[in-house]
Amino acid sequence: MTDRIIDLEIKLLLEAVFEQFHYDFRGYSMASIKRRLRQALTHFRCETVSQLQGRVLHEADAFPQLLSYLTVQVSELFRDPTYFKALREQVLPHLRTYPSLKIWVAGCGDGEEVYSLAIMLREEGLEDRTLIYGTDVNPKALRKAEAGVYAVDRIPLFTRNHQLAGGKSSLSDYYTAAYGGAAFDKSLTRNVVFSDHSLVSDAVFAEMHLISCRNVLIYFDRQLQNRAVELMKESLIRRGFLGLGSRETLRFTEHAEAFTDFAKDVRIYQKRGDQ
Repeated sequence: MTDRIIDLEIKLLLEAVFEQFHYDFRGYSMASIKRRLRQALTHFRCETVSQLQGRVLHEADAFPQLLSYLTVQVSELFRDPTYFKALREQVLPHLRTYPSLKIWVAGCGDGEEVYSLAIMLREEGLEDRTLIYGTDVNPKALRKAEAGVYAVDRIPLFTRNHQLAGGKSSLSDYYTAAYGGAAFDKSLTRNVVFSDHSLVSDAVFAEMHLISCRNVLIYFDRQLQNRAVELMKESLIRRGFLGLGSRETLRFTEHAEAFTDFAKDVRIYQKRGDQ
């Protein structure tokens, strides 16, 4: 089968998903979508994308399974510790001057970044005045995020990240381990709202002081990247912060001029005061 036919099948599948389920992946990068669909084809034991499309449209439990492949949920607590250390040491001193704070974790997946921020804010004495929104398009991921239970064999990695990120306490203070899982303290999410929100199709979220959106834009094509960055720009207060992480940049987007570099190495930007 030629690449042209495969691309055509993928476009038809994504159009069918949008028309039937109202999830819009049509602006995702083709390279990323192809990689994910190859894994999905193996899972569904389909030889072609067209066969997969038939199952998604006619089998009730097929689309939720496909959604898990289309929305990659790969993260860890305090992933890229230098990013969280920069937030703790450089961004929080600015945010501390506000009487109340709103933080948005866009594309929160299974919630690891939300728990990381909640722990950091508690350690810095900012938890009580902060509301965190964790959003994602995958309802299964949001349910897992709300549960806050992760495989216990991931705890050594989480603990190491926490310390490298400047953690001021023991990570074990925040979870209870039992039966192969580590359940994080429910009190960490008392100021957290997990919600369905799409950077592809939904509107401005709220007036945020900090937006963290890492490992998301890399899956979008340029047009969709521009839309997502504009959405986040409009969601931030003046001089609010946008964290993208080391793998992504604003440099090639239409809205780069609305921000200044704040922590360049870890790609934390600050919205200009005149925007």
